[in-house]
Amino acid sequence: MTGAPEAPARQTGLALPRKEDAHLLTGRTEWTDNIAHSGTLQVVFLRSPMAHARITGIDASRAAEMPGVVSVLTGADFAGEQGSLPCAWPVTDDIVLPEHPPMAVEEVRYVGEAVACVVARDAASAADALEEIDVDYEPLPAVLDMERAIAPGADLVHADKGTNTCYVWPFASGDVDAAFSGADVVVTRRYRQQRLIPAAMEPRAVVCRPENGGYTMWSATQIPHILRLMLAMTTGIPEQDIRVIAPDVGGGFGSKLQVTAEEVLLLLLARRLGAPVKWTETRSEGFQTTHHGRDQIQDVSIAADADGRIRGLRVQLLADMGAYLMLVTPGVPILGAFMYPAIYKMDAYSFTCTGVFTTTMPTDAYRGAGRPEATYAIERIVTELAEELGMDPIELRRRNWIGHDEFPYTTVAGLTYDSGNYEAATEQATALFGYDGLRAEQRRRRERGDPVQLGIGVSTYTEMCGLAPSRILGELKYGAGGWEHAAVRMLPTGKVEVVTGSSAHGQGHETAWSQITADRLGVPVEDVRVLHGDTMVSPRGMDTYGSRSLVVGGSAVVRACDRVVDKARRFAAHLLEAAEDDLEFSGGRFSVRGTEHPSATIQEVALAAFAAHDLPDGVEPSLDSDAAYEPSDFSYPHGTHLCAVEVDTETGGVRIRSYTAVDDVGTVVNPLIVDGQVHGGLAQGIGQALFEEAVHDAEGNLVTSTMADYLVPSAADLPDFTTDRTVTPSTTNPLGAKGVGEAGTIASTPAVVNAIVDALRPHGVRDVHMPCTPERVWRAIADAKEGGAR
Repeated sequence: MTGAPEAPARQTGLALPRKEDAHLLTGRTEWTDNIAHSGTLQVVFLRSPMAHARITGIDASRAAEMPGVVSVLTGADFAGEQGSLPCAWPVTDDIVLPEHPPMAVEEVRYVGEAVACVVARDAASAADALEEIDVDYEPLPAVLDMERAIAPGADLVHADKGTNTCYVWPFASGDVDAAFSGADVVVTRRYRQQRLIPAAMEPRAVVCRPENGGYTMWSATQIPHILRLMLAMTTGIPEQDIRVIAPDVGGGFGSKLQVTAEEVLLLLLARRLGAPVKWTETRSEGFQTTHHGRDQIQDVSIAADADGRIRGLRVQLLADMGAYLMLVTPGVPILGAFMYPAIYKMDAYSFTCTGVFTTTMPTDAYRGAGRPEATYAIERIVTELAEELGMDPIELRRRNWIGHDEFPYTTVAGLTYDSGNYEAATEQATALFGYDGLRAEQRRRRERGDPVQLGIGVSTYTEMCGLAPSRILGELKYGAGGWEHAAVRMLPTGKVEVVTGSSAHGQGHETAWSQITADRLGVPVEDVRVLHGDTMVSPRGMDTYGSRSLVVGGSAVVRACDRVVDKARRFAAHLLEAAEDDLEFSGGRFSVRGTEHPSATIQEVALAAFAAHDLPDGVEPSLDSDAAYEPSDFSYPHGTHLCAVEVDTETGGVRIRSYTAVDDVGTVVNPLIVDGQVHGGLAQGIGQALFEEAVHDAEGNLVTSTMADYLVPSAADLPDFTTDRTVTPSTTNPLGAKGVGEAGTIASTPAVVNAIVDALRPHGVRDVHMPCTPERVWRAIADAKEGGAR
């Protein structure tokens, strides 16, 4: 026991520089592609150049004789052991769930599907041999258009299934027909969510090595624990014989929330060859074969009274599944189903999603996963309703949003929002943005007939994140739970190791978790080390996606820390010869309440527990504790985003003049991390609005397969963002936190498109299909003029 040194300052809420940045930014790190074991063999895949065809023959004889080649294998070689890639979210009982072989055996169904592989002693030899494989294809019709795909007599992606309809998922609440029949105004729109290609900084890569009677896989993945489980279930290799390590991962955004063909095949190759094998995708290969995002047609109708009160909402959705169902493909649109009503009160709501097979790369989760699509549709159509009523779009929102004194509030979609203050976020955003002044400038420009018009876009969003609780996920037929695991180890020297099941890929877990632990245990933040991403080090976890890391994973850390303190209290009471109930714990120190009695730091207690010289009866010599945290509900961040654009009506050029985002993400652990997440999210949402689109030609070839064709915004394409926050703590987790990782993406896309359409209203334009390129904007103006002339 010692005197009372000053307690460490509170760390939560401080903008601490990220611990992990030094090694990530200087390259002193371990990406999967950097891993080089002695004798590692290089793997390359031959991929189909056709969107749909039968494989009638493969001649690999010349490739097998090439120098340095160890093996050449086709789908037929893997047929008896490769199984089917998993789909963990079969959303209906009658869903059409086709077999999905990691390597095609008889038929290919999208450009890029693997049909053969070469294993060689070096990458150059493998690439050379790949050129010598001859494949004979019998072409089959490509199926690309969703509406045509589900029409009678359509060509089929999976002939044995007899349909291109994957599933139909309906939901309804309230009397929708009455809401619409009694409304003064009904607005109907069709919105197109274009197909997007995730473009993480680090391409996918896999290394697999046989060792100790089992296999260790290093993969650039977001989900090491789920991957391990699914590899065992797919291949039949016992789970305990598989170790998965996610080393430093350079971004994911959902694209690495997957069990991929390459991961399964490299595990099988390591078993077959008894040697370490490695594959790293090229960027063009990744554009074809990393799952795609979005790709929906949204038919939306909204009904309202003359004073603007929203009565009802109807949504008919077509969602492109691609050629197969990957890990959560069918569930992505269902995540959005509950968010179309957003922050608005209404009497009735109906939603129907039809999943459709096409001969394209499968879609799956991409930053926001269903919620950006829902937010886009509701924020666009509410803005259109305001125009129909001749009302300011913010005023219409004020008349319909859930008031700050109405929380908790159960929406027409059945979700209970625990906390929020849409009024405060909007008031702060409009002040920072200079809303009234920009509206005045807009009126002046319109009166002058300037060729460059000013548009103002509004997006008042909310989202659900921290996918949970597990029982609700079960009701939705999701194949896993929503819990997370953490362990806290007090070392004898007073240092702390935190083991988390939430595996980071750039979010800043090591810093945020250290701040939480430092405050909970009263230790210096630099004394905390965070371990993650290795199923042997962290054997339990549900991994990272859906803005769940802090809300669920961070809460598991809180619970484990509290258990450490509870254990330490028994030791401290024994050491201080006091009753446990008389002890208080503050700033990392146990003291006897209301006395000058000696005190003990938690570090001193940890050393005493290790020494075990004077243990309380029946107490084990350890403070180490673990915990699994199961959320009681989702968390619901919200905010108001405002965008001002200048549109050149003669060229169609769009320039974002200013952008203001005020988000409410509950309690903030580290403002720097929050700002970074918001900025990154804004870049991706603006990318969808203005730049990005996966385009196929009539034969199903991806024509945007390189960075030269698929436009990802750079810093030069983006404005300076004005960001701020309001804080209404969540009541559903001990941190009071709400997710932030997807907020910027969810909110920004409708804000930008609303601004563009707002600029073009004097020209009669009511919509511009994304991405709003200069050509599309110009054509929208020309089409509106032509329509007016008729």
